Amino acid sequence: MCTPAKTLAVLALVLLTGIIPSLSWAEESDDPIFVEADRMISQEEENSILFIGNVDARQGEVTIRSGEMTVFYAKNDTNSGKNTSSQVKRLICKKNVEILQDDWLGTGERMDYFAKERKVILSGNAKAWEGQNMVSGTTITYYLDEKRSIIERDQSQEKERVKAVLHPDSDKKE
Repeated sequence: MCTPAKTLAVLALVLLTGIIPSLSWAEESDDPIFVEADRMISQEEENSILFIGNVDARQGEVTIRSGEMTVFYAKNDTNSGKNTSSQVKRLICKKNVEILQDDWLGTGERMDYFAKERKVILSGNAKAWEGQNMVSGTTITYYLDEKRSIIERDQSQEKERVKAVLHPDSDKKE
């Protein structure tokens, strides 16, 4: 029989593994990336592209929606002859961020993805659902290679705590 602490740890891991496929396009996926927004600004000096207003990015079965998305890409390496400008180094999504895949949903006010560190941070009233199960905190940090997550609360708000709602039978088929 699982203890509540073990169940919560397993649930947090299961819930947050949904972030991995959502960033597959930042990991050289072959699927095309479709991005729609009200406005797009190419910032070549900063090796970035800024999408503003009703951003909807899709790759395969993954959707990321936000008010603003900045994609920082690798500088083109002219010495190697390789076009590295399509490799994502960092991704920042702001304002009402939603990450969707199948029955997994993550929300927050901001999402940062760091390719080199292989780390995702969902912050600002961060929540993650898989089916009926949910975890929430001020910040959810997921380490992709380690498949390890940390859910934290705002330390200045003593009354705010990390929360989880677990439905033990939610994965059973009827």
